[in-house]
Amino acid sequence: MYSLTVRDHIMVAHSLPAAFFGPAQGLHGATLVVEATWRVRELDEHAVVMDIGEAGRILGEVLAPLNYRNLDEHPAFIHTFSTTEAIAGHISESLRTYVDEARFAGLDIVVREHPDAWAGYSVDFDASAAAGG
Repeated sequence: MYSLTVRDHIMVAHSLPAAFFGPAQGLHGATLVVEATWRVRELDEHAVVMDIGEAGRILGEVLAPLNYRNLDEHPAFIHTFSTTEAIAGHISESLRTYVDEARFAGLDIVVREHPDAWAGYSVDFDASAAAGG
């Protein structure tokens, strides 16, 4: 399995209004570092997973609607907490629209909210679809 990872960051505001979250219940800001990893079973004709510049462009495009936003007001998080895990899932689903699932084996997202704390979301694509059956 081959992989390519690019990284970018977003600055967001949000609250996590439940006692479970302690001081994070109140509105606060966060700078989130986002890593996206595309996985393939075989390299393409150029011996790459994908073009690094294109991967960075795509990640930036997906992150742009979240950057400098209050996630409490973002449609994706109206009915759920904007936890690091939920943000990773949202980014993954947004990136899937750019992925040829017949070519790629999967996609991994890591969202780092602190150098010592991060969460992720991974999706594996159906190998039988890649094999044509």
